[in-house]
Amino acid sequence: MPTLNRRDAFKALAVTASGGLVMSQSAFAQEAGVSASQTAALLQGADVCAIIPEVTEGPYYFDPALERTDITEARPGIPLRIRLQVVDAACAVIEGARVDIWHCDATGVYSGYAGQGDDGSVDTTGETFMRGTQFADANGLVEFETVYPSWYRGRTTHIHFKVFIAENVILTGQIFFPDALSEYIYLNIAPYNDRSSTRDTLNSNDSIAAQSTRAAYAFIKELDEEYLAAMIIGVDPSASSTIGFSMDGGDRPEPPEGGAGGPPPGGPGGGGPTGTADRSTMTPAVRE
Repeated sequence: MPTLNRRDAFKALAVTASGGLVMSQSAFAQEAGVSASQTAALLQGADVCAIIPEVTEGPYYFDPALERTDITEARPGIPLRIRLQVVDAACAVIEGARVDIWHCDATGVYSGYAGQGDDGSVDTTGETFMRGTQFADANGLVEFETVYPSWYRGRTTHIHFKVFIAENVILTGQIFFPDALSEYIYLNIAPYNDRSSTRDTLNSNDSIAAQSTRAAYAFIKELDEEYLAAMIIGVDPSASSTIGFSMDGGDRPEPPEGGAGGPPPGGPGGGGPTGTADRSTMTPAVRE
């Protein structure tokens, strides 16, 4: 099977985020009643500004307290920059929101857990790759450097996120990618195409993708050295999460036996070989 480079893969496709026609950001904003000044502040390229429905967290979340931009920890894969903008129901940017993301690597496994891989033999206990935290700047923006995620049985391609606005305002969601681009990468580019199993779930038959709506599909753009995946995350500041957990550490999910959940490498407080200080309790700024 030929191995093509990242640029070849992207040039071979002419796709939008959801694999079909989408409404422009300006047209969507006009339909939603968003003012021109608000539209000007929105992330360019992302076509939707809307409240994103909360969906399942999944089994692989834990907070390693790593505030960092590069979350790869030198794992192989096609370079991907994730650019997210946090806004409220009126499409006004939210400064200071905490954003966590986590996802599987180019072989379909998450850091921190045993019993993974196509044959269930992969154990990544104690590792923290593809996990990180950023705090939104004055424009509501955060960025992460990572790799294009692979797939695993029963799920389409996705990246998990949590947005913390206040103690009880937490949005748990997922980011989705064009099926056509994902398929091309998985069939043609190493290490994605080194797997013996065949992908079994696409956007069209993934129930979580359907629940998430069009607002959860990333805008994809090819840059000189990487892909850019951009998305606006609409959060309702008046809503309370039914999935999230307390930021004081008193109600955090327990990892499976033998999995992650203890302090990351480097000791308590979020060191790790590629991490930084943990900003004390890692609480988000509360927007007045």
